[in-house]
Amino acid sequence: MDEVIEQLCPAIMKLPRASAGAYGQEYCGAIYSVDGVYYASYGSPLGKTILMYPETRKQCYSPRFVVDDRGRASIIADYHSHPWQPSPMSDRDLWSHSQRWLLRIQFDTGCRVMKLIPHVGESRPGEVFAREERRWRLIGHILP
Repeated sequence: MDEVIEQLCPAIMKLPRASAGAYGQEYCGAIYSVDGVYYASYGSPLGKTILMYPETRKQCYSPRFVVDDRGRASIIADYHSHPWQPSPMSDRDLWSHSQRWLLRIQFDTGCRVMKLIPHVGESRPGEVFAREERRWRLIGHILP
């Protein structure tokens, strides 16, 4: 799955307004598997396109399901981009009640990739990781 994640940001940054800062567009999608092979859905710009400062928010909607002709898709993570950098996960990105899948992946225009494992329904804290040199480094905890 990490190979798919590493290819994701450069591909999304080629989409319209993906790196246009306050005038930019956030893209959302899903990372899923079919028969043990991982894929990413096409980045969707669905959401409000609003002029905002980078410190505020943009939005898009991650899919609730994926249809893939190769077989039954099992979604593992949602992903979304931020059209500026640097851009850590926002408070809204970290909300466990908005977490639909096991993982959340977020990246900015510099392709700084972060991963949230919220541990929803568990008593242990959520974990936030940053991708550095092809490895995940724990950078924070979210108390339950």
